[in-house]
Amino acid sequence: MDYETKVFPHTGGYGRYNRIVVVFSWFPNFAVMLNLFSDVFYTLIPDSYHCKPDPQLLPSAFLLSNFSRQGYLNLTIPWVNGTGLSHCELFKYPPNTSDFSENVPRERVSCTRGWEYAHVAGLQSNFVTEWNLVCSDYWKIPVQHICFMTGWILGYIFLGSLCDWLGRRRGFLFSISLSSLLGVAVCLSNSAVVFLLLRLSQGAMLAGVFLSSYIARLELCDPPHRLMVAMVSGFFTVLAELLLPGIAALCHDWPVLQAVATLPLLLLLSYWCCASVFPESPRWLLATAQIPQVKRSLQEFSIRNGVCLQDEIYPGETLLSEINSAYGEDCQPRYYSVFELRQTRVIWKNCLILSFTLFIGTGIQYCFTRNLHSYSTNFYFSYFLRVITGALACIFICVSVNHFGRRGMLLLSAIITGLSSLLLLALTQYLRGGLVLVLSIIGLLFSQALAMLSAFFACEVMPTVVRGGCLGLVLAAGCVGMAASSLMELQNNSGYFLHHVIFASFAVLSVLCIMLLPESKRKSLPDSLKEGESQRRPPLFLSQPDRDNLPLLCTRPPLSEYNPDNYSRLVSATRRMLTKDNLPYRIVVPAHSALLSDSESQGQENETLREVVS
Repeated sequence: MDYETKVFPHTGGYGRYNRIVVVFSWFPNFAVMLNLFSDVFYTLIPDSYHCKPDPQLLPSAFLLSNFSRQGYLNLTIPWVNGTGLSHCELFKYPPNTSDFSENVPRERVSCTRGWEYAHVAGLQSNFVTEWNLVCSDYWKIPVQHICFMTGWILGYIFLGSLCDWLGRRRGFLFSISLSSLLGVAVCLSNSAVVFLLLRLSQGAMLAGVFLSSYIARLELCDPPHRLMVAMVSGFFTVLAELLLPGIAALCHDWPVLQAVATLPLLLLLSYWCCASVFPESPRWLLATAQIPQVKRSLQEFSIRNGVCLQDEIYPGETLLSEINSAYGEDCQPRYYSVFELRQTRVIWKNCLILSFTLFIGTGIQYCFTRNLHSYSTNFYFSYFLRVITGALACIFICVSVNHFGRRGMLLLSAIITGLSSLLLLALTQYLRGGLVLVLSIIGLLFSQALAMLSAFFACEVMPTVVRGGCLGLVLAAGCVGMAASSLMELQNNSGYFLHHVIFASFAVLSVLCIMLLPESKRKSLPDSLKEGESQRRPPLFLSQPDRDNLPLLCTRPPLSEYNPDNYSRLVSATRRMLTKDNLPYRIVVPAHSALLSDSESQGQENETLREVVS
C-alpha cells in the first residue's frame, strides 16, 4: 500500500502536528552536535608549554634569588631554534659546579616534575593538560579521537539496525537515556583511560540519537518539504558550533563544559513522558505490517491535524477499511535487517556509492583544514572558517538541490572538491598564500556539501524497512573518514602527502560512481525492498521528458478496466454494509423446513426427465 499517495494525504499531510513534531526533532541535533564538537576543545594542545623546572637538577650553589623568571627558565630548559623553550627536556648540571654559562657540560633529561601550560583556547584545563598528554604520551590524544569515532561507528551500525527492529521512537529513547547517563559519568572521570572508554560509549549512544531523529524527521514530511527540514537541522549544527567557543570560555574547565553539554541531553529525557512530541513513525509501522499500531498512529495524526478518518456516508472508502482489505486480519508484523541487502542489487549499490562519497567528503576535509593551519596558527581562525563554510554549504544545498536535483548537485560537489584537492596537491609550491587559502576554502565548502548531501540522499533512497541500518552504514563510513585525520596525527603527519593523494584520487573516482545513482527529487520514499529495487538511474540531461522511455521496452496498458484498488474498496464497502443492522433490505429465511428432501427432489427430477423423453 503506497503510503505517500494513499495514506499520508488522508491524515492531513504535512499538517500542523507534523510540523510540531519536526520542530521537536531538531533539538536532539543541537544536543548531539554540542557533545560532538566539544571534543575539539578537550583535545586541543596548548600553543606554548614547557617542563616545570626541577631544583634537584641544579647544583647546590644555585640561588634562585639571583635570577629573574625568564633567566631561571633559560638556565633550566634548553632553547630550541624556531620553537622557543623545549617542550620535553630539562638541563641537568653537575652537582658541584658554580659555573652557569653555556660552556659548562650539561646533560639533557626528560621532564621530571610535570609541565607548565599556557592558556588553552576557551578552557583553562582540558583532557591534555589534566593528564599531561604531551611528549611521550602525545599519542594518546589521537587515540582518544579514534576511539570516540569508533564509538560513533559502532553506534551507527548497531543502533541503526535497532531502529529497524524496535522503531524510531524506542531507538531514540534508548539512545538518549544511555547518552545522558554516560555524559554525567564522563564528568567524573579520574584517569585518561576511563575518560577514553566513557567517551567511546557515549559516542555510540549519541550516534543512535542523531540517526533515529534524522530518520523520523524525514519520514514525517512530504517530498516538497524534505530538503528544507533536513537542512534546518544542519543550521542547528552550525548554531551549536558557533555557541561552543563562548560556552567553553565561560566554563573554564573541561568537566564543567561536559556537564553543560550533557544538560540538553538530560532535557530531552522529557520525550519519555510526552509521547506526542516524538511519536512512532506511522510509515515504519505500515511498512512492517503492524496494523493495530498503525491504525492508532494514523488516528492520532489525523485528529491532531484536524482531519477525521471516519466517513459515515461512504464507509467502504475510509482509510482504515482500505488498510483492513489490503493486509487482512491475520497479518503478522515482519522486521528486516541490513542482512537483507545480500538479496538486493540496486539498494546495495546505492548504499555502497553513498558510503564512498560520504567517506570522501569527511576524510578530505583534513587536507583543506591543514592548509588553513599553515596560513594562520590561530585556533579560532580555522575553527570559525570551518563553521562559516558549513553554513554556506547548507545554504548552497537549500537553493540548488530542489531545482537541479540531488544527483546533479552531488556530482557538482564531488567535481569541485576533487579539482580543488588536485590543484592544491600539484600547485601549492607555485601558488601564492592567498590563492592557496581561496582553494582551501572552496574545497572545504564543497566537501561539507558533499558530506551533507550524501547523508540526505541516502536517507531518501533507502527503503523504510531497512532505512536505519542502511543509513547507519553510510554514516559509519563518514566517521571512518573523520578518524583518518587522527591516524595522520598519530604518525606525526608523516603520511600527509599520501593521504592527500588517495583522497584526491577517490574524489575523482566518485564522479563516475555518482552517475549510477537514481534521482529522488519530488519522489516518494521507498518503503519495501521491492520499491527500493525498482529505483533506476535516469539520464543526467534530458532534452525531452520521455527520452528515457524506450519503445521496445514499453509495456502496454491493460485492456480491461479492472483496478485492484477499486475492487478492494468494493469488497470493503460490501463487508461493512452486510455487517450493519440498519440495512434498507433484509433477506428473509423461511422458518419452515424444506418441502422435499434431497432424495425426493432427485426422484422427481428423474420422473420429469422420463416424461420429456417419452
